[in-house]
Amino acid sequence: MVFHTRRCMASFCQRVTRLYQPSFVLPEGAKITDLKCKSHRLMLENGLIRQAGNGTFHLLPLALRSLEKLSKVIDKEMLLAGGQKIAMPGMTPASLWKTSGRYPEYGPELLTLRDRHGVEYCLGPTHEEAVTEIIGAEKLLSHRHLPIKLYQITNKFRDERRPRFGLLRGREFLMKDMYTFDASLEAASQTYSIMCQAYRNIFKQLGLQVIQAVGATGAIGGSSSHEFHLLSEMGEDLVYHCTKCGYAANQETVDGEPSCPKDLQPSECCLSLKHGIEVGHAFLLGTKYSKVFKATFVDSDSRAKLTEMGCYGLGVTRILAAAIEVLSSESEIRWPQVMAPYQVCIVSAKEGGKEDAAIPLAEELCADISSHIPHLSSELLLDDRGHMTIGRRLKDAHRLGYPFIVVVGKKALDADPRYELVDLQSGSTEFLSKSDLIQKMEAIPLL
Repeated sequence: MVFHTRRCMASFCQRVTRLYQPSFVLPEGAKITDLKCKSHRLMLENGLIRQAGNGTFHLLPLALRSLEKLSKVIDKEMLLAGGQKIAMPGMTPASLWKTSGRYPEYGPELLTLRDRHGVEYCLGPTHEEAVTEIIGAEKLLSHRHLPIKLYQITNKFRDERRPRFGLLRGREFLMKDMYTFDASLEAASQTYSIMCQAYRNIFKQLGLQVIQAVGATGAIGGSSSHEFHLLSEMGEDLVYHCTKCGYAANQETVDGEPSCPKDLQPSECCLSLKHGIEVGHAFLLGTKYSKVFKATFVDSDSRAKLTEMGCYGLGVTRILAAAIEVLSSESEIRWPQVMAPYQVCIVSAKEGGKEDAAIPLAEELCADISSHIPHLSSELLLDDRGHMTIGRRLKDAHRLGYPFIVVVGKKALDADPRYELVDLQSGSTEFLSKSDLIQKMEAIPLL
């Protein structure tokens, strides 16, 4: 396990020697060949996650930094779409699920328990019942208050029969779930379009090519739904997708041989069946839950009416793993840039050699970047493992996928000092003066 106790430098820069990155440990009885999923293996090998139990994982510092950045992207788009963030208990009274009829319908994936008083609870895989009860308790809700869009980012639980592929299919996972309440089906349909666009905006910011496909309503219910997929051989869904017109549908929703709905000629159609990782889902629920829990509002004529609902989920931990799955090579992690745990990794010179005098220059560079670009200070990581060669540390930085790597080596000691900048996204390497390097750093996009 890599865990050093060397005193940390000033707050403007984290050191690799202070990072908690446990060494790779396979689950008991497992073999490396058992890990068929690339993202699962890379996250274990690089100390991002550690298995806690069957289908559950500890999220370690680098993974958690990435998840927090992803959550910020999601929060921004949810707020722009009119969302208000809340937090509901993960432990929901089973009585709510029995009232909605989903307690027996959901099946063995629903984790249940009893407290010391014998009261039954569910560990929520989703929160339609709980949130609709909140709205239903508001007896004088006016049409002027609508639409209401409540969301949370919280842990969910499902007793998966076959948890596998690391964070792609676990028993406990982080999800963003939004629940919307509108005054009419037309208004709810408009909200649906707004939310689907917000999802497309999120994936565009992440640089991930997502496909919006017609989906099945399943145990959630409702009149219509769409799924958001990243195409990957590790995906457990099969999705028909036309690269010509963009039409897509989950195979579960298609009877017989599908065709593009855009009236393309057979010779023009590029419809094919591909594996997809579902990373998001939208449902137009109608009044399925509002009727049961009496989530009503008073219209402009003082009549009580049922709210029209929608629900919108994003698998936050699944997006993290899926992004690594589709962007990375077999040996090196690649991130959506805004999700990288650190944007800049600065590699200092090796101790005890001709470049020894360049070691303090790396710390000076950290200080200068922090001084000129304060918002970048928390994104700097100094690889100060001076007992290791620069080449070995460069390899580690490539493997962990930090978007920008700066080497402070012998060229930094020249009369005209130069710093080596490696841009992993473009694959370019250039030698820059300190002022030019800092100017380059100013262009790094941050949340």
